[in-house]
Amino acid sequence: MAVPSILQRILERKTEEVAAGKSAAPMAELTARAKDCAAARGFERGLRQALQHGPAVIAEIKKASPSAGVIREDFDPASIARSYADGGAACLSVLTDKDYFQGDNQYLVQARNACALPVLRKDFIIDPWQILESRVLGADCILLIMAALGQSQLQDLLGLAKESGMDVLVEVHDEAEMERALPLNHDLVGVNNRNLNTFLTSLETSERLQKMASAGQVLVTESGIKTVDDVKRMQSCGINTFLVGEAFMREAEPGTALQRMFF
Repeated sequence: MAVPSILQRILERKTEEVAAGKSAAPMAELTARAKDCAAARGFERGLRQALQHGPAVIAEIKKASPSAGVIREDFDPASIARSYADGGAACLSVLTDKDYFQGDNQYLVQARNACALPVLRKDFIIDPWQILESRVLGADCILLIMAALGQSQLQDLLGLAKESGMDVLVEVHDEAEMERALPLNHDLVGVNNRNLNTFLTSLETSERLQKMASAGQVLVTESGIKTVDDVKRMQSCGINTFLVGEAFMREAEPGTALQRMFF
């Protein structure tokens, strides 16, 4: 399976991180701790409930990215989470990758403690240890990136996440990955409009892959949603669930920007 170069570098670093994490907190320890965690808040349920009344927005808390550099200097995950909740977000997404997105596990903890919204852990999950780590951190949902995982690996991680009580957003980037996602019979699929080779975004990706979606699936359009016109364009092709971060993170009051774009 060919993996785009920037993603390959991220995954190599993530493998090192996981090895270090296992040394500090062995799998057995995380398994025991995960059993004591409170029930997840229901990420997919939150999206479906929002869709009954209008668009469902997953509002992202992100300090930086490889393509944009530092997006928000004044970065307080708790206050951003509260702003998003007040602005009408259905769920949150929190970047926890340190090296490439300047994220932190504690950002997820802080954001989730600050509001009642379900939270997606946005990271590069490649190992069962990370599934349990996510549950212990309080994640209600994890991201599994199709481009980073083989099919059997994807199925194993998907199964473990569900056993742990979390929802899963399976992310695809093109038709070949969408074809791989369909046999999973999984209802929550994200279409990343960003090309992992060039890091450029195109909303045409969502428009194309929406035609392949199964009935009943919640299809989330990710990356490149910057304006009200972008929202209307996605809605016109039948997509009404959005993951938006950078456009909000650049605004003084992220929740107000969300409300202005969607409501």
